[in-house]
Amino acid sequence: MKISIEYIETLLLIAAIVAMTARRLRIPYTVGLIIAGIVLAVTPFPSDIEVTKDLIFTILLPPLIYEAAIYIKWQELRRDLLVILTLATFGVLLSAAVTVAGMHYLAKWDWQSAILFGVLIAATDPVSVIATFKEAGVHGRLRLLVEAESLFNDSAAAVAFSIALAFAMDGSITVSGTLQTLVITIAGGLLCGALVAGGVLLLAGRTDDHLIEITLTTVAAYGSFLLAEHLHLSGVLASLVAGLLTGNIGSLGSITDKGRDAVISFWEFIAFVVNSLIFMLIGIRAAYQDFSNLLLPITVAIAMMFAGRALAIYPLSALFSRSTLQISLNHQHILFWGGLRGALALALALGLPPEIAHREAITAVAFAVVACSIFIQGLTMIPLLRKLKEIP
Repeated sequence: MKISIEYIETLLLIAAIVAMTARRLRIPYTVGLIIAGIVLAVTPFPSDIEVTKDLIFTILLPPLIYEAAIYIKWQELRRDLLVILTLATFGVLLSAAVTVAGMHYLAKWDWQSAILFGVLIAATDPVSVIATFKEAGVHGRLRLLVEAESLFNDSAAAVAFSIALAFAMDGSITVSGTLQTLVITIAGGLLCGALVAGGVLLLAGRTDDHLIEITLTTVAAYGSFLLAEHLHLSGVLASLVAGLLTGNIGSLGSITDKGRDAVISFWEFIAFVVNSLIFMLIGIRAAYQDFSNLLLPITVAIAMMFAGRALAIYPLSALFSRSTLQISLNHQHILFWGGLRGALALALALGLPPEIAHREAITAVAFAVVACSIFIQGLTMIPLLRKLKEIP
């Protein structure tokens, strides 16, 4: 079934009611949205919607990446950039390696399927974390570390997945070819984001109309992503860079004060709408998925997800224990538990070519892991923050 305006309107009404109810019950509204999606799937409500990569990756993901990035202040990011990049690169590789080994040796998947799944599930989800932190009122270095690491983690995982997919499709990829692809994909994504953001900021400096400024930021979010993807570069990284630049350089005069307030309000609304659609669609798809023959790989995948995240956070954080960039043990616990899986992992799974062996199993296990991650970690994040005295 194709998505219609009436269908979207109904989902948004349900999302608003769910958000109100979740706030009263003091649970993350992302969890409530998934529950709502599951309920819709078992009712007469027409919920046989096709969840595709284009829907999640091309339409819904760019505004989420961009919206999260515009709030990150460069001065704060620069101080912890080395920590964040370490966790988001070496951390992704370590997490993926643990999952790959587990899926091959414990779940008995072939190497090709295990590598693809391990890399795509290493992508953490800034959406759920940011929504939870906003509700809990978390600020300061902790919020920066968790949110920025999740954003950069997504970019690193998307780039690694493109390489893993090339290996799975071709099988003859070389070290030099991999390094070349890596450099081109990353540098190209950075350049696309910078070029589109630069053009948008130049145009924004020629107007004081906040509606035009909002329109230009929308162009920045989607334009950077689509340009990079069209050139087979990292669209996620391009949107991230575009968000960072327009969120920081705008204060120098390219975007007016009135425009900045309007832009922030607009993107908060867009983030709510897109979040609502994504998580309800996850619930709907999960309800239709048959997991009966996949209990072993799902169990292994969930266990490896946590083991890989632990290996990505604690040993790498220890590298900074004797420096000014030291991460407190409490913050390490939150970074570990805050590594929820979500939209990007599903988009990558849904984007697997039909000829990939065990594609349906990879996608089904990815949906199960994402749903479990959001329920288990999402429902316990705020209690953990209270226990560690990060919030009252």
